[in-house]
Amino acid sequence: MPSTAACCAICGRVAACRSIRSRPRAWTVSKPCWPLSTSAGCPPAPTRSSSPGGHSRASPPGNPERRERTSPTMAQDRKARPGPFARIGQLWVRCGVTWILAPVLVVLAGTGFTIVEEGHVGIVKRWGKAVAQLDPGFHFIVPLADSIEKIEVRQRRNVEELRAATGNQLPITASVSINWTVNRESAMDLFIAYGGLDQFETRILDPKLRSAAKAALAKFPADRLIRNRQDAVAAIMANMTAALEPFPVTINSPQIETIELPPRYAEAVLEKERSRENAEREKHALERQRLNALQAVNSAEANARAKRIQAEAEAFRVTTEAAAEAEAIRLVSEELARSPRYIELARTKRWNGVLPTTMLDAGATPLLSLK
Repeated sequence: MPSTAACCAICGRVAACRSIRSRPRAWTVSKPCWPLSTSAGCPPAPTRSSSPGGHSRASPPGNPERRERTSPTMAQDRKARPGPFARIGQLWVRCGVTWILAPVLVVLAGTGFTIVEEGHVGIVKRWGKAVAQLDPGFHFIVPLADSIEKIEVRQRRNVEELRAATGNQLPITASVSINWTVNRESAMDLFIAYGGLDQFETRILDPKLRSAAKAALAKFPADRLIRNRQDAVAAIMANMTAALEPFPVTINSPQIETIELPPRYAEAVLEKERSRENAEREKHALERQRLNALQAVNSAEANARAKRIQAEAEAFRVTTEAAAEAEAIRLVSEELARSPRYIELARTKRWNGVLPTTMLDAGATPLLSLK
């Protein structure tokens, strides 16, 4: 038998012949698929037709009179309808797109904002270029295009160990610290110029601190540095202020943490310090004795002055009383001269009205003169 190029006129594929047998509705093909060669691999497919009782029955392949012709519209609809494998493929495609897009959307949503903590400022880099500065708080950024570099604007502290020479050419090892702060409004300029605080410290701050400390320590002898470091600290502050004037930072409170002297010189300095302390102690003892003697003299003078004042007060009291008594006698004498009976008046004023109980003389003595 001759073979045809397709199994049927509906699908045009060999695989469609098996799906023809599984269709519940009665339909047939315009060209028979059965006279195919064995190499085509398409088994004969029976057609289904409706029986008078409403049931479909299979027609044998050898009865062409039982086959029914399908309308062209129905054949096109069946050809346009996707098969089960096509529908499964579409479902897999949709699931794959969803699984791919979901992480992408999550990543985009997570990179579309940023939070800048207090004490920092944010530098916005768009495709690697610094374009804006953000204050502390919540900010929206462009996903994937923008990234944030945070610059601390709180006070920072740097410590440097260095070898230097004093004013009397004595080698020493010193530890110097300094506090500094980035100016908030110029943080972006510092980032553009140096790329961050660590780079600024390494390239600018630390070398200038070492240079300023060495220059300041060279102005003072070792014994003065040990006794009083404030002058050297003030010199370091002046040197650092002048050196960092072009940069957007503020310098605060440098300190000389430690100073290590050579062992022999350190022992000599300590001996000198002990002698000076002993002299100061003796001077203090002499000063205390002088103060004690002065206190005794002051106490004696105060006592003498108090006694003199007391004697003067007593003499004044006696003199005043004597003068008052003399004046009283004078007044009484003058009154007696003018009125002899003044004594009787005084006696009458002093009598309390009680008669005496004992009389020494038997004679009559008048108590009051009523004349």
